Amino acid sequence: MADLLPLADAQYRLLALATPLAEEQATLAGATGRWLSANIKARVDHPFADLSAMDGYAIRFGELPGPWRVVQEVAAGAVPSGPLGPGKAARIFTGAPIPAGADTILIQEEAARDGDTLRLSGEGPPAKGAHIRRRGSNFVAGATVLGAGERLTPARIGLAAMAGHAALPVRRPARVALLSTGDELAPPGTQLRPGQIYESNADMLGAMLATGPVIGDRKPLTCDHSVNLTNAIEAAAADADILVTTGGASVGDHDLVRPALEAAGARLDFWRVAMKPGKPLMAGRLGNCVVLGLPGNPVSAFVTALLFLKPLIAALGGAADPLPRTVRLPLGAPLPANGPRFDFLRAAIADGAVHPLATQDSGALLALAQADALLLRPPHAAAAEPGMFADVLIIA
Repeated sequence: MADLLPLADAQYRLLALATPLAEEQATLAGATGRWLSANIKARVDHPFADLSAMDGYAIRFGELPGPWRVVQEVAAGAVPSGPLGPGKAARIFTGAPIPAGADTILIQEEAARDGDTLRLSGEGPPAKGAHIRRRGSNFVAGATVLGAGERLTPARIGLAAMAGHAALPVRRPARVALLSTGDELAPPGTQLRPGQIYESNADMLGAMLATGPVIGDRKPLTCDHSVNLTNAIEAAAADADILVTTGGASVGDHDLVRPALEAAGARLDFWRVAMKPGKPLMAGRLGNCVVLGLPGNPVSAFVTALLFLKPLIAALGGAADPLPRTVRLPLGAPLPANGPRFDFLRAAIADGAVHPLATQDSGALLALAQADALLLRPPHAAAAEPGMFADVLIIA
């Protein structure tokens, strides 16, 4: 397998082709799923003051078990009417600021009130300062709350809003052109001619791209004719950041994508990776566009898109860690020793273990649709028994 590039080397070389895209400001609603291009600092303290964490009464801990006289009421969004003197208490609600002079919250379930007179009726607060959220305990103004390269999850969007930001610096969405090649392909829903099959890669990859910050552009099907293919490649790459071709990347007489790319002026960085499925993968540049040639077999296209296309989009978007993350799970079935290529087995997770599916053919999309994980088998991995742990990539 000396002519095949190791998987990790191929991923590294592909990401080296990616230059982060131009920066723009996105609203919080429009920033979800994108990556920050700069650190985000808090504009305020949070909490903005010492706040009650419970409904109850603000008291002095040293005056337990009371009695106290209730002299004011403080709700969230209000301010105390004044400080509390000795023997005084304030009715208080969750999120309300603590009046000066109080140092503890007596929760309402442990309080007995008769008119304005308040007494302890339960065990009481366990210590001075109980049930108080201190000012700045979440973050203080000027603190970095989010870092450049972090992906903006819903929780991080909420944190940015809490820190006072209505818009965030991100990279513009990548423009991705999808070009499917092959005389045997026909659009779904049309009448098949003898020898034809329905094209599925563009819809599958389009659905995959829908989860990321991209502008997808599905190009018309292209036949296996060198001049037509070269023209289609040139047109698709003209206004794209990434051109994705599927099919025609192997070594047969009708596998014309590589020569068509070269005829269009592309500089190929690598071709053929030591992985299964997905060996006939190529990558390079055509002008300002990164070109990624995926295999035509649907499972191969899916796996290589997951391991190369999505990380490339993340790298263009400014991700600090663009490669997919794996988890460790016990095996639910034995596995034989692996060969010289990195193998990605379609698998299902059940009862806390990962189970490889019976069908592993690179054209068997039904098995992939039934899978919720890829089971990773490094080159020359030894045989493994049930209960042994393996790296798993969740795909559901």
